[in-house]
Amino acid sequence: MNNRERWVRCMHFQPVDHIPDEEFGYWEENSAVWQQQGLPEGINLRDDTIANQYFGFSSRSLVPVNLGLVPGFESRVIEETDKYRIFIDTDGVKKEVFKDGQSTIPHYIAFPLKGRKEWEELFKPRLEIKLESRYPENREGWEQIKTQFNDPNWDKPVGISIGSLFGVLRDWAGFEDIALLCYDDFHLVCEMVEHLASLTCSVIKRAVEEIKIDYGAGWEDMCFRGGPIVSPVMARKLLTPNYRRISNLLKKNGCDIIYTDCDGNINEMIDPWLEGGLNGIFPVEVAAGSDPVAIRRKYKEKVVILGGVNKRALISGKDAIREEIKRIKPYVKEGGWIPHVDHRCPPDVTFENYLYYLDVKRETFGIPKPEEFESRAEVKKIKSKWRNIPLTV
Repeated sequence: MNNRERWVRCMHFQPVDHIPDEEFGYWEENSAVWQQQGLPEGINLRDDTIANQYFGFSSRSLVPVNLGLVPGFESRVIEETDKYRIFIDTDGVKKEVFKDGQSTIPHYIAFPLKGRKEWEELFKPRLEIKLESRYPENREGWEQIKTQFNDPNWDKPVGISIGSLFGVLRDWAGFEDIALLCYDDFHLVCEMVEHLASLTCSVIKRAVEEIKIDYGAGWEDMCFRGGPIVSPVMARKLLTPNYRRISNLLKKNGCDIIYTDCDGNINEMIDPWLEGGLNGIFPVEVAAGSDPVAIRRKYKEKVVILGGVNKRALISGKDAIREEIKRIKPYVKEGGWIPHVDHRCPPDVTFENYLYYLDVKRETFGIPKPEEFESRAEVKKIKSKWRNIPLTV
């Protein structure tokens, strides 16, 4: 069973030789902090390819289509000192980033999307649906991608981005202004969401018809600890029918695993997503109130899960790590769940605790330990400290 077959079978609650071995990623500071704790120099953990190779994780493929702003806004620095930098990014957002080495949320100063005028003049032209640049530049390159991903021996799951319908509007307008727009000009918000859904369907149609797609991956980030920005009632009016347009296109072409990336407390959004054909959740932040065990008990095989391992357990230590894996163990073994840290792993987690977590997870779910990774001197040295600490849960 190769990685692609294993991933697809796991997501369909079918028997597998072992659970896919995946992790989400790391904060920018992890490389420097962990290098003081044993991680070899030169390993840049913000590069997912490097991180996956170093730890021995399985990887996936993504069809290269562009659903974003074309062209993006001109990025330029407005002001810079030893302590901070103020700049405008490619989304047109003016923000301040501090240089203290901490991965905090930037201080947002101004957002470009205010209302219909900015939508019509600044954004809609950059969201032209039929731009050729939304696909690889030359036909030969696209044919090569098709041949590669359609090869029966290709061993990586193949996914395609389905973008964002509301989270991206929040990025362009800011939390307060998008919330106010939903009240002041709901018709405009509906128009923007419908345009984004049309863009997604138009762009991905060619790909899903010509390539065997295993999953669709979107993102929303429209929830906080207290729940979603909009009510489930509004979500059903605004978002669910447009999700359904996208999911119907994917399902028509054989892809029935469609998940979205949303941080925070997602509980009230799961039903509107499901009704729109989105049946997967990621990364399922436990501390924010999104308990994957409770979600699995409620929705059973209706919802697949990617993530859901409480990062705070990794911070707390080895006992907490074992308890967290023990907590999710019976539900992961049901299928439809690829367990990994419930967001990017923060530097508060020591390198030693992270290695221990990987060992416990791999031991518990029968995931083979990568021989090359296990043979590294720095890994063997760290693991020698806890020979007598149990891995089983």
